[in-house]
Amino acid sequence: MAPRHAEHLTFTKPRHLVAAGSVAAVVVFLIARMVYGELPPLPLLAGATLLLIAFVDVLLTLNMRPRVKRKPGTEPVDGITAARAVALAKASSLAGAIMVGVWIGLLAYLMPLIATIDAARADTTAAVIGLISAAALIAAGLWLENSLRNPDEPDEPHDDEN
Repeated sequence: MAPRHAEHLTFTKPRHLVAAGSVAAVVVFLIARMVYGELPPLPLLAGATLLLIAFVDVLLTLNMRPRVKRKPGTEPVDGITAARAVALAKASSLAGAIMVGVWIGLLAYLMPLIATIDAARADTTAAVIGLISAAALIAAGLWLENSLRNPDEPDEPHDDEN
């Protein structure tokens, strides 16, 4: 039996976020074309719930960053805690990217309808709030992930194969 190579967790690559967001945008645009008229109005702050997760990511970053950087007077980060925080960071940035795609897909459908359909105007405002919230989630997730880099490890090599 061949030896197993250790799985290496890599940092989030922008192309993965762009791909996830692009797929979500296309899917939501196509679904909106089929069923938009049958849907209830979007709540104004529907997408703002993502800000809560972004806020948690920011708080975690502010707490853990000095500990990872081994600032004097801070307690070192436990390995399992750091691993959980990295998982949250990666999930946050990916979820944010997907939701950016969702809001962009919806906006792409709504923009031509703003002048003729009242519901499209209201839903556009909700979609813009959601888009901003999702972008904040991406930023917070990437900041958390970056703050958890081990200061003893060199930057990861550029890998064009993935």
